Amino acid sequence: QVQLVESGGGLVQAGGSLRLSCAASGRTFSNYAMGWFRQAPGKEREFVAAISWSGGVTYYADSVKGRFTISRDNAKNTAYLQMNSLKPEDSAVYYCAADRTFPAVVVPTTRNEYDYWGQGTQVTVSS
Repeated sequence: QVQLVESGGGLVQAGGSLRLSCAASGRTFSNYAMGWFRQAPGKEREFVAAISWSGGVTYYADSVKGRFTISRDNAKNTAYLQMNSLKPEDSAVYYCAADRTFPAVVVPTTRNEYDYWGQGTQVTVSS
């Protein structure tokens, strides 16, 4: 089992920044690709960004490319999502997820590929 706990959400004005953290425990963190998803009220949970177990490969949804950066610190068992130039349409509950992919260097982008999920953290961007 892998336990994931997100933090760092909150209320921010449009154009502002937030950094989300996802702390993992329970298994070898560096064996897992990590992903961030988000879900707005009345909408499906959608992919935001993913990073390979090594940190060497990342992938982003077009809607966040150039504004968001995913990273990880395997020594701290933590993944991050730096969100800049936030827009009201970025408002959602953000979830981190883990998928055991080692040794393959891949970045899963669909919900079904992920085995473990955090409880989510709310991000609200005011206009």
